[in-house]
Amino acid sequence: MEFNGNQTATDVNQTKPIRCIVKLGGAAITCKNELENIDEENLEIVSTQLRQALLSSDKVVGMDWSKRPGISDIACNVAGFRDKLSVDSTNFIVVHGGGSFGHFQASNSGVHKGGLQQPLVKAGFVATRISVTTLNLEIVRALAREGIPSIGMSPFSCGWSTSGGNVRNLPVADLSVVAKTIKSGFVPVLHGDAVLDDVQGCAILSGDVIIRHLAAYMKPDYVVFLTDVLGVYSHPPTEPNAVLLREIGEHSLLAIAVGEDGSWSITKPTLQHMNNQVEITVAAHDTTGGMVTKISEAAMIAKLGIDVYIVKAATSHSVKALSGELRAKIPDDWLGTVIRFSREEVQ
Repeated sequence: MEFNGNQTATDVNQTKPIRCIVKLGGAAITCKNELENIDEENLEIVSTQLRQALLSSDKVVGMDWSKRPGISDIACNVAGFRDKLSVDSTNFIVVHGGGSFGHFQASNSGVHKGGLQQPLVKAGFVATRISVTTLNLEIVRALAREGIPSIGMSPFSCGWSTSGGNVRNLPVADLSVVAKTIKSGFVPVLHGDAVLDDVQGCAILSGDVIIRHLAAYMKPDYVVFLTDVLGVYSHPPTEPNAVLLREIGEHSLLAIAVGEDGSWSITKPTLQHMNNQVEITVAAHDTTGGMVTKISEAAMIAKLGIDVYIVKAATSHSVKALSGELRAKIPDDWLGTVIRFSREEVQ
């Protein structure tokens, strides 16, 4: 891994210990089939759950002091902060996908294929970034309304880039900005973005790849992917024979497997006549690989010894994942997918 500027591995490792990295799936917080339409209800629930799970105080003092459409008053509770000795904060990072933001612009202009010298691609690059940064601002505002000290951070603006558009290659990134943000008591909120590429000119850097990169250097206790479905299924979840896969991991005495390249196989439940293959569909406009990329990146994070939970957003199951309850033992009634290294079951 290369480092930009004055960044060193020591600089990154000296940041405060990271409790959790959370991926807000685009399909969970937007109406993915409706162009640039946020699922306001889900986003509000997710923001509340993040506060409840990761902050120490139940008292909400909002930090979004800007005017909102349809609301005449600005919610600026200055008095609420005068009584506080400090701002509640725990060390976690949020990364979100695009959902119905960005994918349309990128796929229609070919940004993900490169060719920045072409007028259409260059225009699409601009349009894609306008779209994804618009969503990022709205997510930051939703978190801020819950009293989470959130700071929006675009990978492009932080100097992140890729090489050859290959999602298996970690991006060149300056993590010192993220580390300093955490050290200052803020919660970085990053997102999938259009970035420069030293081979093909430009590319799409997915939020799932960003999380793997952050996990490798920030070493969180665990990682949570919040999605629009309960977890990883054997088939698309709309099909009647779809089975929720409870665990994916490394081959050992428990007969679970994560390969060096992020390849993976099923452990439980036992699937008959499937040869451990999973059928996954990807929307035509999705330029980041959808669930295929998510599972592969999550498997690579698990190779680092970090538990990964894929779970439906805005549910009681996601609350348990976010709070860290699942690290001790996975309840039988918990619905989601765990991706991790094999280890002795906690008694």
